[in-house]
Amino acid sequence: MPSPAPDRPGLFIRDPYRYSDAMLIIPPPLIECLRCFDGRQTDLDLRSLLVRITGDLQVGELEKHLIETFSSAGFLEDEAFAQMKAGRQREFAEAPKREPAHAGGAYPLEIAALRETMARYMDGALPSRSRPAPSGKLCGIAAPHVSPEGGWQSYRAAYGALGPELKDRTFVILATSHYGTPEHFGLTRKPFVTPLGETATDTALVDRLAADGGPAVLMEDYCHSFEHTVELQLIFLQHIYGPDIRILPILCGQYAHSLYRRGAPEADEGVRRFLGSLGEMAAREGDSLFWILGIDMAHMGARYQDDFPAYADQGAMAEVAERDRQRIARVAEWDGDGFWSLVQENHDDLKWCGSAPLYTFLKTLPGARGELLRYEQWNIDPRSVVSFAGMAFSKP
Repeated sequence: MPSPAPDRPGLFIRDPYRYSDAMLIIPPPLIECLRCFDGRQTDLDLRSLLVRITGDLQVGELEKHLIETFSSAGFLEDEAFAQMKAGRQREFAEAPKREPAHAGGAYPLEIAALRETMARYMDGALPSRSRPAPSGKLCGIAAPHVSPEGGWQSYRAAYGALGPELKDRTFVILATSHYGTPEHFGLTRKPFVTPLGETATDTALVDRLAADGGPAVLMEDYCHSFEHTVELQLIFLQHIYGPDIRILPILCGQYAHSLYRRGAPEADEGVRRFLGSLGEMAAREGDSLFWILGIDMAHMGARYQDDFPAYADQGAMAEVAERDRQRIARVAEWDGDGFWSLVQENHDDLKWCGSAPLYTFLKTLPGARGELLRYEQWNIDPRSVVSFAGMAFSKP
């Protein structure tokens, strides 16, 4: 992404998987050199480009410095990177707990400040409800996973539907996996820790899904170590009920094959088997489960490789809102096939990162219904917008 430091222009590079902690700013004259690290060009190609950029034939030291810098940072596909990757994955697999990854960033680290912030977000929603309960028996909600400071009103709309009678259920968190393997589902047995305390994972249900879910299951998925989509749901649950609850965290990879090759997501045998296992679990466990979806919707504007700036609720975003609401209507009517046909249009040019958890849920609980509680758009930066919503789900 562009450098965030005004006095150091260039291209800012970091590793979203956190295999590497390094952060580099590549100055503008050298950005073109990155094209040489594509697995096809050679050192001679890089040297030739550096000569052209600098006007100096003596570029050996600069070439060496670039290669060593990228390698030591873990930004080249070489042995150094392989060791970093293996080490981080091993550390997570061996860790007894999933430690908080976003405390002090997405939400306060200090417990008093966190309690105050959460009370501010949820003020007026609990314990008295700010809206009528949805018709039927409440079985789940959908909330954003965008920064709570930007999306707190939709978080409040969703979590404001929860009552004290739900505390003893297992909360199944179907959440977006931003960096996970497509057509796969990430599980972990680890308890989740936040500044508000430690919450147990329902290991019996994890083990059952791991045994029955087939090859699409990724057990102790490393993405859990840094993904925010479960963690942000948990701080709201812990705020409402305390940490002494049970969760079943499931990271849903994107259904990329279906988006780009057409066909239903379950045309993939691994997806079909996992959806079947999850549906069997839902039928078997019944009202002992409560479903939480951690999802955002459209991602538009400069940050997301669109050729136009995006402004919340203005210009092109008005059309995006209409298309968002068409998809939400299909979800509310529990029309999974109709919802997915809208997502597939133009290979999902709206870039809904929550489409896979939503489709998974629609196929898991047949006969339920949805209700839109709040819809929002938010400028995540001055030229880019994320849309999201709070929803409630009920069954007869």
